[in-house]
Amino acid sequence: MSDVHQTGRRERKKAATRTSILDAASELFLARGFDAVSVREIADKADVSPTTVFAHFPQKESLAFSDEDERHQQLVSAVSGRAPETSISDALKAHYLSEIAAFETEPQRQILALMEATPALGEYAERMWLRHEESLVAVITDEFGLADPTNAIRFYVRFALQIQLVASKDTDPRATIDAGFRLLDEGWLRLNVEETTP
Repeated sequence: MSDVHQTGRRERKKAATRTSILDAASELFLARGFDAVSVREIADKADVSPTTVFAHFPQKESLAFSDEDERHQQLVSAVSGRAPETSISDALKAHYLSEIAAFETEPQRQILALMEATPALGEYAERMWLRHEESLVAVITDEFGLADPTNAIRFYVRFALQIQLVASKDTDPRATIDAGFRLLDEGWLRLNVEETTP
């Protein structure tokens, strides 16, 4: 058997194990709540060991946010892959609104309900979201052709990420996002000009 074939089989087995763990966790979380379910129970239901669960997911909270890497890439791509005539803020606004719309569908609505019932999950989600800061800073810095990010870029990204956190809890997220970026853009344009003008 070739090395390529063996590697492919290992990857398929790994993916199947991951899916089995996620399915077990999701079923148990939705049935009984996040706090009431132990990692051992998830492992038993998935027919794996707790060690195997942690090999795929570093902590219990990450079982509820298995798409975090995908969300990270989508956020970065919203900026780096936007149309030439689209501003960074407009690209982020569109991305934020599409994410919020997605949370109105199943099973995302169930995840939201689980987060609202479990403070630890809400805190974990916020920490995961703010982890995107350095990648966004790097993308924007590169776009401006700079070796290092300016203070304007760092503040812009940090505040832009906060806009989504506030909007996701608001009854009118579009208005919140519009207001947040309107305020942010006024300061961003002024500070960015000051930092880049010789």
